[in-house]
Amino acid sequence: MSLCATLHDRLLFLAIMDTQKLLYSVLCYFLLSLLSGQQVVQGNEAPHHHHHSRPSKLFVFGDSYADTGNTGKSWPSWKYPYGITFPGKPAGRFSDGRVLTDYVAKFVGLRSPIPYRLRKFGIPLLRYGMNFAYGGTGVFQTLYWGPNMTTQIDFFYRLITDNVFTIRDLHSSVALVTLSGNDYTYIVSRVSAQGLPSFISKVVEQLSVNLKRIHGLGVKKVAVAGLQPLGCLPGNTATSSFRQCNGTVNSLVNFHNLLLKQAVAQLNNETKDSTFVILDLYAPFMSVIDNKGSRKFENPLKPCCFGISSNYSCGSVDESGAKKYTLCEDPESAFFWDNVHPTQEGWRAVYSALKPTLKQLY
Repeated sequence: MSLCATLHDRLLFLAIMDTQKLLYSVLCYFLLSLLSGQQVVQGNEAPHHHHHSRPSKLFVFGDSYADTGNTGKSWPSWKYPYGITFPGKPAGRFSDGRVLTDYVAKFVGLRSPIPYRLRKFGIPLLRYGMNFAYGGTGVFQTLYWGPNMTTQIDFFYRLITDNVFTIRDLHSSVALVTLSGNDYTYIVSRVSAQGLPSFISKVVEQLSVNLKRIHGLGVKKVAVAGLQPLGCLPGNTATSSFRQCNGTVNSLVNFHNLLLKQAVAQLNNETKDSTFVILDLYAPFMSVIDNKGSRKFENPLKPCCFGISSNYSCGSVDESGAKKYTLCEDPESAFFWDNVHPTQEGWRAVYSALKPTLKQLY
C-alpha cells in the first residue's frame, strides 16, 4: 500500500543517519476496523463467572484494532477475503474474523456492541453499549477522513445528552480505547527525526485528555491499549522476508508506552482509584513473535494475506477483478492477517495473555 511504501522510504532515509538519531525513527502505519458483531465470541473456553458485578455495557473508541464496522464500504475491511473466518464474509473488521473488541466483550460477559453507524436501527441494539471506533483514525486528524477520538467522544456525549444512555448505564459500564499508530503515520513526512519525541509526548497527552473525558462522562472503568511493537508489523518486516523486526521503530513504541504508563498513573492518582487500566499489547505480541506464548505460529511475522508487490495490499484486485494478493491456506496458522492486523487466531493468543489485566475491569 502506498502509505506503507512512504513509511518504508522514510525509514530507509533515517537508517543512513547517525545511530543516536536512529532512536528517533518513524513509527509504522496502522489501518483499522470491524462489523456490528452481535454474536458473542465463540471459543474453547467456558464462560467467565465472576463474583463482582459485571459491566452492563461496553463503549469503544479508537481505530481498526477495535472497529467492528464503522468505516465506509470502500475500505478493504468490507472486501473479500476479510471476514472469511467470521462472520464468513466481509463485514467491516480488519481481520479474517474477530478483533480485540470482540474478545474484551467476551471477557466481561457481553456481546460486541454495535457500530455507531447502526445506532438508528432500534434501541434494543444498544443493549450492550456502542462502538465508536473508526479504522484509520487517531487522537489527531490522520490521513483518513474519519472522526478522530475527540469527535468519537463527541458522538458519545450527544447520545448521553439525548438520553439514549442513562447515568445508570454509564456507571455500570466500561470503555475500551485503542490507539495503534495512525497518528505517527500521519506525521512521517512532517516532523524531523529529532522532533519525534516531542510529538509522541503530544499524542500521549491528548490520549490522556480523552481518557479523562470518557471517565468524566460517567464511565466507571476505562481500559486503554498500549502500542503494539510497530516495528514487527509485516509492513516493516517485509524487507527482511518477514524475519526481523525493526528495533528502531520499537524503541519509539517503548517511549510511547512509558509515557502512557506515567499518564495513566497520574490519572489514577487524581481519581483516587484504579479507574484506568492499560492493556499491554506489546508483551503479548512479542511473546507470540518470539514463539514463547502458548500458541505457536510457524512464522509469526509473515501475514496470511498480502499484496504481490508493495503497490498492492490484501483484498486488492485489478480492473478485471484479478487478485493482486496472495492468501494462505489456513488463517489459523498465521498471527498476522495483513500488513498491520492480527488474524482472529492471533487476537485469541493476545487475549489469552490479557486475561489477568482484564480482571481489573470488574
